[in-house]
Amino acid sequence: MTGESTSSLWFKCRRIVEFRDTDAAGIAHFSAFFFWMESAEHEFLRELGLRVVDTSPKDAASLLRELPPGEENSQGIEVSWPRVSVSADYKAAVRFGDKLDVFIAVGKRGVSSLSYQFRFEKSGCLVATGTVVVVRCLMRHGRKPLPVKIPADILEQMKSYQLPDSDE
Repeated sequence: MTGESTSSLWFKCRRIVEFRDTDAAGIAHFSAFFFWMESAEHEFLRELGLRVVDTSPKDAASLLRELPPGEENSQGIEVSWPRVSVSADYKAAVRFGDKLDVFIAVGKRGVSSLSYQFRFEKSGCLVATGTVVVVRCLMRHGRKPLPVKIPADILEQMKSYQLPDSDE
């Protein structure tokens, strides 16, 4: 399912509420929204030509310099975007079979982190909002992820989806 840009700020994709996403009351379980936010983020990154897990980042040489002294990197460079905070607010119930438009935009940006803002709409009506904060990290197998700077070219690619009232 390919997403689309509906304005200069929001990337849009569609999700359908599956039976597995519902609870005993027949409405979408709160946790389903977190899966939808993650899958929408992945679709957004693919649309920008970015990888969720990048084993050949353009800034590999500078990333190698970020490693602590003496740390071996025999497994190569791997960069990803772990979540450090997630939240959702629910406005209306959705049920099995409902079609949801999921909108994603870039909120606040830091040196190594950024937040995504989400809107979920059913037939044009707001049903939920959400926020996910991610940190670009050098993934080191068996060690804690190391936050690294988001390159200017990635920030430039995301610029057309940057909310105007966000910190830069």
